[in-house]
Amino acid sequence: MRRGLVLIVCAQIMWGLSPAFWRLGSDIAALDLLGHRALWAFVTVFVIHAIRGSLQAVRAATREPRTLLLEVFAGVIIGSNWLVWVWAVTNDRVVEGSLGYFITPLVSVVLGVMVVGERLRRAQWAAVALGTASVTWLTVDMGRLPWVSLFLAATFGVYGLVKKMVDRPPLDMLAIELTVMLPLALVFLGTRLSGGDDALVSAAGSEYVVLLGSGLFTVVPLLCFAGAVQRVPLSVIGVIQYLSPSTHFVLGVVAYDEPLGGGRLVGFLLVWLGLAVFTADGLRVARSGAHPDGPPRGQRIGWRPLGQRGQLG
Repeated sequence: MRRGLVLIVCAQIMWGLSPAFWRLGSDIAALDLLGHRALWAFVTVFVIHAIRGSLQAVRAATREPRTLLLEVFAGVIIGSNWLVWVWAVTNDRVVEGSLGYFITPLVSVVLGVMVVGERLRRAQWAAVALGTASVTWLTVDMGRLPWVSLFLAATFGVYGLVKKMVDRPPLDMLAIELTVMLPLALVFLGTRLSGGDDALVSAAGSEYVVLLGSGLFTVVPLLCFAGAVQRVPLSVIGVIQYLSPSTHFVLGVVAYDEPLGGGRLVGFLLVWLGLAVFTADGLRVARSGAHPDGPPRGQRIGWRPLGQRGQLG
């Protein structure tokens, strides 16, 4: 278990520090960053599969129509999530983005109710209500919807739901998702290159690091997380998962001097209270050894948020 804890903490630290990494390329357009991220992440995953000799398993998965359809959808969803997150980081919206990843577990349980027909315990309903109150308060305080937060939470929540529906190793699924993104990335980067506007051609200094290192920075924490879930109880992972959005929040406020007025702080306090209720309820269920699974409909949601396989920021 000790190795698993090291792996999950490493994954959360890398995800938590992702704003610092992406801001190395703050002068690069978000679409250029996304295109290079998709390309180099694909290359990284392809090399890993080639070394492991597991490319055949990926090809086998693509022959299953249901799996392929779901993974194509997942590729579109996570690609849009990456784009908005990178845009938020490079446009001084790190704090707003952190809220999205704070409320993602609450979005996941709502999706469980709406799509899977699961039932929530009273504490979980209270947590969802507090999360809703937080978004409502922030909308009034900011004078607009916190669309970055809502988009990140919704896309990652839906992505997690898709992951719950596909019983394949995370690395195999990521290979398919990146393959979905690759043609669009190549067309976009090829167009930019032919016009002399490709970010890699005009990059300098740290911009080379973020463009060429984006693949490793995407894949390594995912591999760490995949290794951790095999060794660490999900109740522990559920608590540690808040390390990354907490780091986002601190970076946004302290390092990047993003505004945090009293109104916005109240909104965060509401969602933090909701997460405290949610976490305490999950730990209580885990300690009691309860297995509240029931029939497909009317099933109570246990501790694990839907599709909890890691963040992709």
